[in-house]
Formats: sequence, structure tokens, C-alpha cells
Amino acid sequence: MEYSVAFVTTSNTDEARKIANALVGEKLAACCNIIPAVESVYRWEGKVNTDAEVLMVIKTRKSLEKDVIRRVRELHSYSVPEIIFLPLRSGNPDYLKWLVESTDKGKK
Repeated sequence: MEYSVAFVTTSNTDEARKIANALVGEKLAACCNIIPAVESVYRWEGKVNTDAEVLMVIKTRKSLEKDVIRRVRELHSYSVPEIIFLPLRSGNPDYLKWLVESTDKGKK
């Protein structure tokens, strides 16, 4: 089994909560952490911008990455939302077992 951690930035906490509830509710993610008050500096349409954003840290399985991207894009207010994945190489075996069980669409 391969696991992933995704980073997604949103415009506000309400948007992050909406996305998190959908991902966890639909078993696309086991857990979403919402970290308010991050400052993002980025280049967009030829100019440098600085904005307050909310960071989401999403724990899921590698096999669900495409579904997570699709669902975040459906719910997100940005035309090009940040959705990036990093491999989760290892961790507490009990936590990883829970992660798999929490994203198993065959279980209640």
C-alpha cells in the first residue's frame, strides 16, 4: 500500500472546511488538517502577489490522488488551485492501518 500527503491552499477557512468535509465524507481522505493564517507569495499572471491563505494537509492513499484532484477542483474557488502530493514513505503502522480503513469505500 502506498500513501500520500497533499497540500492544498484555499482562500479561507470556510472553503477549506467544505473541501475537507467532502474528501473525508466521500472516503477520499482519512484526515484533513486545516492550518489558518499562512502567507503565500507567488507569481501569477506576470506579477508577484502576497495573500493570506489557509493551508490544508490531506492524508490519503496514492491510488486516490486523481479522485482527490478532481474533487478539490470541483469545490475550489481558484481557477488553478494548488494540489500537490508528496509520498508518505512510512509512519506509525497503526495510523497507516487506520488511514487505509478510513479510505476503504467498501467499509462503513
